[in-house]
Amino acid sequence: MTSSDTTVRVPRDFESLRHIIIEKKATMPKRLAQVAAFALANPDDIAFGTAARIATAADVQPSTLVRLAQHLGYDGFSDLQDVFRARLRDRTLSYEERLLSLEQGPAANSDTELLSGFLTAASQSVARLATTIDGDTFTRSVDILSRAETIYLVAKRRSYPLTAHIAYAFGKLGIRHQMVASPNGIDPEIAQFATAGDAVIAASFSPYAAESLAQAQELADRGVPIIAITDSVFSPLASCATHWFEVSEADYAGFRSLSASIALAMALPVAIAEKRRAMSRKGGKA
Repeated sequence: MTSSDTTVRVPRDFESLRHIIIEKKATMPKRLAQVAAFALANPDDIAFGTAARIATAADVQPSTLVRLAQHLGYDGFSDLQDVFRARLRDRTLSYEERLLSLEQGPAANSDTELLSGFLTAASQSVARLATTIDGDTFTRSVDILSRAETIYLVAKRRSYPLTAHIAYAFGKLGIRHQMVASPNGIDPEIAQFATAGDAVIAASFSPYAAESLAQAQELADRGVPIIAITDSVFSPLASCATHWFEVSEADYAGFRSLSASIALAMALPVAIAEKRRAMSRKGGKA
């Protein structure tokens, strides 16, 4: 591969790399797919770790890291690792630094330009979801959720507004639910009440909330159906979910909204309520 080819084809930002890995997932050898999944689920570990430590954590040989990097077009693992380090630098920008960045762009001294930027990002997110969402997955998810005795809602940090909105809609629609987000730290005790006759809506986006992932996995291990809202085929939530939705939100100046995710969070409760009404009219039959 020539240097010019590398410039064009090799991704130098994390989002581009993520999309390339997802595109190549189906054709990757098993071990490469395994370490690629680990990398997307644990980007901080890739940024900071040594090749030996990362290989141990991913349960592969160190040479597999080099093979993955070369498979994706990089010169070696350290070249690939630079992308994860750049992501970390971008992610750890303070809000003050993001505001300073805005002041250097077209939104400087223009409130309407700033608003336009966020509206454009929101529009892009919703349009992307509209073209990528699987209608059959939505229907199957609604079917599971409509039959659940209680729907448990699992989300933390940035994802929390999704389940808060769903809980509000469930309350208005008379759908029994339980938020697994207690202020007194008894989330594990709350989750213990869930059975296979219930269901879970879990949401988490990179960098994934460890507590949400652990709760979802524990519930899945006990046979509770999981409907997940996340951002990647390699998301740990996707691996334990009965059905899952990939929602990729656009950002503006480093600020990422929840526009597409909220649209999905609005559709689910209404669809569940309508499904339950239809089942009731048919005497509980599908």
